[in-house]
Amino acid sequence: MLKGKKILLGITGSIAAYKAATITRLLVKQGAEVQVVMTPLAKEFITPLTMATLSKKPILIDFFDPESGDWNSHIDLGTWADLFLIAPATANTLAKMAHGIADNLLLTTYLSARCPVFIAPAMDRDMFNHPATTKNFEILTSNGSRFIDVGSGELASGLIGEGRMEEPEKIVEIISDYFGSKKKRKPILKGKKFLITAGPTYEAIDPVRFIGNHSTGKMGVALAEIAAELGAKVTLVPGPGSVLPSGKGIDIIPVVSASEMKEACMNIFPQCDCAIMAAAVSDFKPEKIHDQKVKRGEKDWVIRLKPTDDIAFSLGKIKKRGQLLIGFALESRDEIQNARKKMEKKNFDFIVLNSLADPGAGFGYDTNKISILDRDNNILHFELKSKKDVAKDILKKVEEYLV
Repeated sequence: MLKGKKILLGITGSIAAYKAATITRLLVKQGAEVQVVMTPLAKEFITPLTMATLSKKPILIDFFDPESGDWNSHIDLGTWADLFLIAPATANTLAKMAHGIADNLLLTTYLSARCPVFIAPAMDRDMFNHPATTKNFEILTSNGSRFIDVGSGELASGLIGEGRMEEPEKIVEIISDYFGSKKKRKPILKGKKFLITAGPTYEAIDPVRFIGNHSTGKMGVALAEIAAELGAKVTLVPGPGSVLPSGKGIDIIPVVSASEMKEACMNIFPQCDCAIMAAAVSDFKPEKIHDQKVKRGEKDWVIRLKPTDDIAFSLGKIKKRGQLLIGFALESRDEIQNARKKMEKKNFDFIVLNSLADPGAGFGYDTNKISILDRDNNILHFELKSKKDVAKDILKKVEEYLV
């Protein structure tokens, strides 16, 4: 899968830099063309001569060659590569990447890269688990970078725990699989009709006030964009305040309340192959909606609530053979049990579970961390990813049902 692929390999100043030699050898053996870019500190851990011998290319470290004056263009490097792999990636380099600092050739190349970026972190346990590092992971993931999971074991410090860079063979396997999956992907969703809901609903109290939630619609919109990219005919029903999709080929029916969303969904769903209920629909609405703005008074204002219509339950009742109905569950306790109950009650084919306990997941983030539960008692757990990558995981599961 790697024959003829142009791989940019970035090496930073980590004790794990010695593994970059094996990565280079394996990539070249599989037919890839490898250009190595090193940070100045990386030279202290592995020599440029070693990497030049294995890659059969000059190693790039500085912005220009001090002897000839030739300029090493980060722009050209960023457009040349089919994939940029940074292995090992230190906490220092990750922090600079996350915040757009460009004080060496590797970093300027990263900021210029138009290709997919894969990152293999390597650092001590406490550095890996530090909140600042966790936040940098979230930022880079939301920007589209893909992380290769670290291993757990004895570290250079003598501590035992997470932080070991993944082994070269596994890293090369991941890179190879990435190109292989792109090549083999079949247009399973092409021409399929999708209904996708997104964002919150607002339930009016008076002409000014409402009951709502913090949903931004980012997850539903990501699903709509990726489904459209894969050839599906998508109708998106977003609630108020939702971000809107940037892709083409998506019909948009904006709504405000749960009742409006239900009406739209009930009209659209009978003609659909798949509905994905990603919206955070309000569970309650005021019993009484005031025609005029209620003025502030000295006494408490008591608002009686009643349940809104259960849109997913209503769709589940009319679902026909061959149609798919996918739900979401955002839970704070007993996550698996509650998600399974919801899946059964609403006749979902599978359900996507978020936990409020996971940092970087849920409302307002550009990232998400999910588990997928199906009716055969299977559970798929995924790492924190950008919402677009999460959408790809969900739609890959949908494809299994539509083959």
